Amino acid sequence: MINEFNLNKVNLKVEELISNNASDFEISKVFKNHIKEYKKSIDIVLDTTGGKDFFVKNTKHTDKFLTSLYKYILRKHFGSYQPMSTAIPITLVALGSYGREQLCIYSDIDLMILYEDIKGYNLKEIMEDFITLAWDCGLKLGSRVHELNEIEDAVKEDITIKTSIIESRVICGSKYLWFAYENTLNNIRKTDIKDFVIEKLEEHKQRLLKYPLKMEPNIKDGYGGLRESNMISWMSYILYGTQNTKDLIGKEITEEEHKIYRSSLEYIFQVRNALHNISKRKLDVVNFDVLPELSSKLGFVNKPRYTKERQCMSKLLYSLHNIHFFSTVMVKKFARVLLKENTELKLLKSTRLKKNLYLFEGKVYTSFHRKPVSLNLFLKELISLPKEVKSFDRSYIYYASKIKVPTKQTNELKKNIKALLLKTSLYPIIKLLYNSNLFKAIIPITKKIINQPQFDGYHQHPVDIHSIKTLKNIENIEDTFIKEIYDSLTPSEKSVTKLAALLHDVGKGRTGDHHIAGEKLSKNFMLSLDFDSKQVQMGSQLVRYHNKMSAYAKNEDIYSERIILAFTGIVKSRQMLKMLYIVTYADISAVGKNVFNSSTASLLKELYFQSLPAFENLELLKESSRRVAKINTIKNLKRYKELSNLMKRKIKYISSNQIFLRLKAEDILDIAIKAKDVNSYIYKITNNQQLVIRIIRKIPLNLGFLLGKLEFLNIFSMNIFKLYDEKKAFEITFSEKVDQGDIELVKQIIESSFDMSKITKTRKPVIKKNEVIANCNHSPYLASLQVKTKDQKGLFAYIAKIFDDFNIEIESAKLASTKNYTRDLILIEKNGTFCGKQDEIINLICSNED
Repeated sequence: MINEFNLNKVNLKVEELISNNASDFEISKVFKNHIKEYKKSIDIVLDTTGGKDFFVKNTKHTDKFLTSLYKYILRKHFGSYQPMSTAIPITLVALGSYGREQLCIYSDIDLMILYEDIKGYNLKEIMEDFITLAWDCGLKLGSRVHELNEIEDAVKEDITIKTSIIESRVICGSKYLWFAYENTLNNIRKTDIKDFVIEKLEEHKQRLLKYPLKMEPNIKDGYGGLRESNMISWMSYILYGTQNTKDLIGKEITEEEHKIYRSSLEYIFQVRNALHNISKRKLDVVNFDVLPELSSKLGFVNKPRYTKERQCMSKLLYSLHNIHFFSTVMVKKFARVLLKENTELKLLKSTRLKKNLYLFEGKVYTSFHRKPVSLNLFLKELISLPKEVKSFDRSYIYYASKIKVPTKQTNELKKNIKALLLKTSLYPIIKLLYNSNLFKAIIPITKKIINQPQFDGYHQHPVDIHSIKTLKNIENIEDTFIKEIYDSLTPSEKSVTKLAALLHDVGKGRTGDHHIAGEKLSKNFMLSLDFDSKQVQMGSQLVRYHNKMSAYAKNEDIYSERIILAFTGIVKSRQMLKMLYIVTYADISAVGKNVFNSSTASLLKELYFQSLPAFENLELLKESSRRVAKINTIKNLKRYKELSNLMKRKIKYISSNQIFLRLKAEDILDIAIKAKDVNSYIYKITNNQQLVIRIIRKIPLNLGFLLGKLEFLNIFSMNIFKLYDEKKAFEITFSEKVDQGDIELVKQIIESSFDMSKITKTRKPVIKKNEVIANCNHSPYLASLQVKTKDQKGLFAYIAKIFDDFNIEIESAKLASTKNYTRDLILIEKNGTFCGKQDEIINLICSNED
């Protein structure tokens, strides 16, 4: 504990050394060792002492320590003839955070040595010796030396000096000098007030632009940090003569406002103390490396839904928001009269929209004393505002923060919320609602994303800030091509696109996949506001698949037909593609500056153009959509969730569409899992009501030979599915079962069919040319062959034999026989010879009969 390190013992030791004529070096070692022991005790102290409380104790200890150093220097210089300290024209004055009694463990100690040049004292040597000793002891002293009569001139030269000076606090030294200095301080406070305020506001604005709120916040100089809190102190002192904001309660500040502010500031103090203690240096950025230990130091523990790091950061974001809101509103409130010339006031009044409501140069103003109204009336006012509104003054944000929020949303309120969300210029209003803490009152489903951190190493902002920036980017599209696409949308589509952008991450902070949770939440929210079914479907789908376009563009072969069909199967329509493109642009741009770069723009644009032709083939698009639906069903299966990410990816990109159209989700998953360990082939025979052969192979299968050997049986149906890693699945169902004794023969035929040199003679079926349709434009990568003819034994065996002879690769096949007719659809990869020799192949397949 601090009290255990009694400076009296140090002082006694120093006296003993002085009496023994010890060197300054020996004496500085005593002081230096004291500092080391003191800092070792910090861990224990912080366990029992809060933020501000520790600051005060640390400040007082530093006061005593500096006083001991100063007394030693005086003892050294004057010996037994040392006068009373108040008679020596030197005063030690604490400045900055030290002056405010907010001195952190490893912060610089801002100190001013104030003196008056009186003949008879060797002041220069005394002051130099004091500073040298402080540095030798290891103190991080930020010192300045000023003579009393030069103070007023010094502050005129540099606003930084004035800022530091106005936070002065006496430590020790001449009381006469301090009293004279206080009079100087009062003169400084009253001099050039307006210039000081304007300069501090501009300095503060630039600091916030340099250190905006990010996932690794700067709690000193950044958004909501200590500098924002300092702004209130500086303005309070300059304008009201007090540095204690508590003195303004009942005048400019309510007790409840001050309570929330002080509570948030206390948490920032605790965070800063812990940061310094953990790093053993001055650290004011809460980075991901220090966060685990920081959260533990502050007493957070892991919970089932939230890690200690997430809880710690969430509270930090909440506190930073509170401090930013309080400081910006109060500073504007304090300085409003000072900064407005009479001509500006007259001009503002000339832009009056109604009583207590003004619109000047795109910004909405009101009175800080305006009485709050109900949420319904407030929303009606926002709805009535012209589209020229670009922002809201702090006076209006303060007014909005006082609005009375009902416990339940009535039908009238929902109607007004919907009208508000349909406004052309939505971003400024959403930003207002967020800044005034009305965001979740208007959109209740956002409550989980408020102050929700993102630790993915990609997003630079918390979820709520990122979501609002995404909306902003849609209303301020910089990419000319995407802007043209946005302008081509209908007003309804524009509104849905913006709403989806705002809600795209609303599922975060909840259990499960945030895409699925977000889809459900946004759908229910839009339904509650009575959006029409088409808008609800489009909006919820955009939320569900908001990052699919970027994922496909960056990670997939966008020149592959299968990839394009998989993507367009999700999108489903040309208009949805446009809307998703816009949301994708806005989402990526909201991550951070220059994240949406020329490379990303080029990839997305290429995917957009590659996808457009797919919407011309409605049949393929329908198949792709059904495939997507089946994949989503598979994802919900327990066995799928237990698979590795690599295996999940393989299932997602199974080549054959037919497998997803024909089979149940469980069966598809079963085949995919079985195929994983197949290096040559596996097969299974069932012979219950019908003979069924199932084969999964990686090595080539002599299909013509297999079917030729089994042509004594009628094929009832056959499916061929191309899987992944060059593997295929075959399911051949015959119209009858075989004798149990023939099963061994069937096994031998199957195993022999993996010898590609084997051949068998097959009978030629009767197939007329008008019963065969070949299409080399089935899709960019696939040709098709359709056969509709009488069912005949060995029919497909004959076709398969011809395909084998021409080395034609079947991508998938669907064979079905009903009422003595067979309907076969064969999809063929174009990388073979089919399209070049299709007439020759068809002539071989068909008989000469008409």
